[in-house]
Amino acid sequence: MGVTDAQLTDARAGALDEFVEAGYHGEMGWMAQTSERRKNPRTLWADAQSVIMLGCNYGPDHNPLDSLKQRASGNVSVYARGRDYHDVLKGRLKQIASRLAARTGWQVKVFVDTAPLMEKPLAAAAGIGWQGKHTNLVSRDYGSWLFLGAIVTDGRLVADTPSTDSCGSCTACLDICPTKAFPAPYKLDARRCISYLTIEFSGHIPRDFRHSMGNRIFGCDDCLAVCPWNKFAAASAELKFASRTETDMPSLSWLLSLDEPAFRTAFAGSPVRRTGYIKMMRNCLIAAGNSGDKDLAGTVSGFLTHSDARLRAMAVWALGALLPAEQLLALRSETETDDDVVAEWEAVFPAAL
Repeated sequence: MGVTDAQLTDARAGALDEFVEAGYHGEMGWMAQTSERRKNPRTLWADAQSVIMLGCNYGPDHNPLDSLKQRASGNVSVYARGRDYHDVLKGRLKQIASRLAARTGWQVKVFVDTAPLMEKPLAAAAGIGWQGKHTNLVSRDYGSWLFLGAIVTDGRLVADTPSTDSCGSCTACLDICPTKAFPAPYKLDARRCISYLTIEFSGHIPRDFRHSMGNRIFGCDDCLAVCPWNKFAAASAELKFASRTETDMPSLSWLLSLDEPAFRTAFAGSPVRRTGYIKMMRNCLIAAGNSGDKDLAGTVSGFLTHSDARLRAMAVWALGALLPAEQLLALRSETETDDDVVAEWEAVFPAAL
């Protein structure tokens, strides 16, 4: 934990302006709409004096990069494999905040991604870590594996010393990114980020990024996992963050067999559920196309007649990667009129059409 004043420096706040002005936020319009409020915790609460930032270790018990080799399985980001961290952290923060309020008489408010608050810059200002070249927080003790929560209070506390950047000349996080989402160190173009594309983005994922996604169906850990500071990290001892059966490299065949009610049931209490059935199946179809597993073609072809054009289009793309042209021609719907789906067919084998 660490403490900082309820006021960000102009430099930290200015980075958000640059991010939005460059369009790097993509479809996340709420970031632009709330950018002014995000720059200063006092715009959320005028009486705020101090922010207590707390970090909770969610370090994995394995190397997340090894999961990329299991091509017939869906790869879920480490942070989302257990119980939803929002629920876990908020419960803990409320206990701490209520004790603080009882002992001091101060007013307190608790936040875990539930308000326009810039948690990472605040955590850096509070001395928990620094924002690395991948823009995520890096800790000397926990590497890149920290969930963040905030207790804002109208009481005045002595601020801790901000962390200093210790990335040095290392560019491992930038170099490993499969979609080249970092236009420069400390700058992220979310529109190219697999985490954004698989979780936030609701449209047709651009063709240029699909092969790079591999088996990633919810988020991406590459830039976090490769950080050298992880050598000081330890696996989380919190059982609630342990992988569930449904999120621990589930088979693509099982995932693609789920209908929407089954999806909601399987991922109840998991961050995965928030992405929604359509986006998750879109991601799974792309992973199926990247798997090289022709046995998935039968399940994938069932999405050719789905009511959602995004899934029909991704089914075409996946089948194009799994089957020869003659089998694809036999599967093509003669009644398909959706432009995006037709475009996928034409991209699969234009000469045959």
